[in-house]
Amino acid sequence: LTMPTIHQTYISEHVLLLELDNPPANTLSKVMKEQFITLLEELEQNKILRAVIITGSGTKFCSGDDLKEAAQNTAKAGGIIDNLKKFSAVIDRFEALPIPTIAAINGWCIGGGLELALCCDIRVAVPNAKFISAGVNVGLTASAYRLPRLIGVGRAKRLLLTGMSIDANKAEQFGLITDIFEPEDLLPKTIE
Repeated sequence: LTMPTIHQTYISEHVLLLELDNPPANTLSKVMKEQFITLLEELEQNKILRAVIITGSGTKFCSGDDLKEAAQNTAKAGGIIDNLKKFSAVIDRFEALPIPTIAAINGWCIGGGLELALCCDIRVAVPNAKFISAGVNVGLTASAYRLPRLIGVGRAKRLLLTGMSIDANKAEQFGLITDIFEPEDLLPKTIE
C-alpha cells in the first residue's frame, strides 16, 4: 500500500508538474489536502516558477474529496464544515496562484476534481475523460460559482442539478476544455 502523495517534477526551473497519486481515484483525502496546503505555501514563495501543470496518476484525474473520510467526519461536531473549509482552502489558494495553471485531465474528473480543474487557467483532456459535477449525488452544490462563468448558466445548471456526465468532446463544445489529446500526447503537448 502506497501513501497518498502529490509527486512534484520540475520540467524546467520554470515549469512544475504535479501528479495527484491516491489510488484508485486520486481523491483529496485529509493527507492529500495537508500536502497540498504545504505545497501551495512553497509555490506562493517561489519567484522563479512560471507555470504549474496538474494531472492525476493512472487513468483518473481526481474524484474530489474522499467521501469515505468525509462520512466519518459527519460523526464529529463540525466535522462536515471543517472538511469543506479545508477543501475550499486548497481550491481557493490553488486558483489564486499568480502564475498560469494547466489541468492535464487524464481521465475521470468528478466533483471536487472538477472544481480543481475549474480553478486552472487552461484545461486539456484525453478523449475518454469524463466530467461529472457529482455534488448533487451527495447533497452538495459544488461548482455553482466557477462552472456557470465558464460554460454558461443553462449548461452549468444541467450538469449541477442532474449529476450527468459529459465526455471530452462535449466538454470541448461547452468550452470546459480547450484541447483533446491522445493519452500518450497529453503531457508532452501540455508541457509544450
